[in-house]
Amino acid sequence: MAIYIDPPLWPAHGTHFSHLVSDGSLAELHAFAAAAGIPERAFDGDHYDVAERRFDDLVAAGALPVEARVLVRKLIASGLRIPARQRNKSLKVPLQDRWEAVMPGHDALFLDLLDRWSEPHRHYHGRTHLLSILEALDLLNELAAVPRTVLLAAWFHDAVYQGIPGQDEEESARLALDRLRGTGLPAAEVEEVARLVLLTSHHRPEAGDTDGALLCDADLSVLGGDPAEYARYLAAVRLDYAHVPDADFAAGRAAVVRRLLDLEPLFHGRRARDLWLGAAHRNLHGELA
Repeated sequence: MAIYIDPPLWPAHGTHFSHLVSDGSLAELHAFAAAAGIPERAFDGDHYDVAERRFDDLVAAGALPVEARVLVRKLIASGLRIPARQRNKSLKVPLQDRWEAVMPGHDALFLDLLDRWSEPHRHYHGRTHLLSILEALDLLNELAAVPRTVLLAAWFHDAVYQGIPGQDEEESARLALDRLRGTGLPAAEVEEVARLVLLTSHHRPEAGDTDGALLCDADLSVLGGDPAEYARYLAAVRLDYAHVPDADFAAGRAAVVRRLLDLEPLFHGRRARDLWLGAAHRNLHGELA
């Protein structure tokens, strides 16, 4: 495995930037960046953006300089490259289209939620995660329209995110109650959105709670990704908790994985089980090992 850097050709913020990538491991890339003092906010899913003033010292630290086209080929061959449409920064339009389909005429609320999902401390819990859940809901309910309350719960379920399990969901549910009460939605729907948001703190809907099961299955669909997708998920989660020391994070993450493996069922709907259950178990057991 090696670290590669292309020439500083990309203009922004009054300077030019290079891209820093690994040809085999995001863990290797993050370790190199940390050792070089590159801030976490410079990471963009599969690479770091680094200012031209850092180019020479990063090469001295071991990054291999290559042409931009070579760097892209290395990244594609590694399996780590993220398609452009899956990047947080490029998702405003598809998210806005989806919002208009469920809450037309409420642009201010959309922009507020988009700002929340775009906060700089979010890595996994960002726009990409939101769009992934909405797309997973489409897959799970492909023969019928997804209920409006479920879609709104997806938009609100991590609208407040400080990395505090339980508290984040409670504050997100309160935000949903506060912001949706002024939209003209029936009170029962607003209460249902808040209830669904709270379910994502434990992913244990009661028997017969079809809408709760639908949202929980979509929220956990990331667990059933292919190995490269799961590796990106793990790397992004680690960045979300970058303030936690390695040993503490490993212990906490192991507890989360064991809790997920103890969920019975992990996925509630038959289609969700068909789509993701086998891969999810492989990914979780592999991570724990």
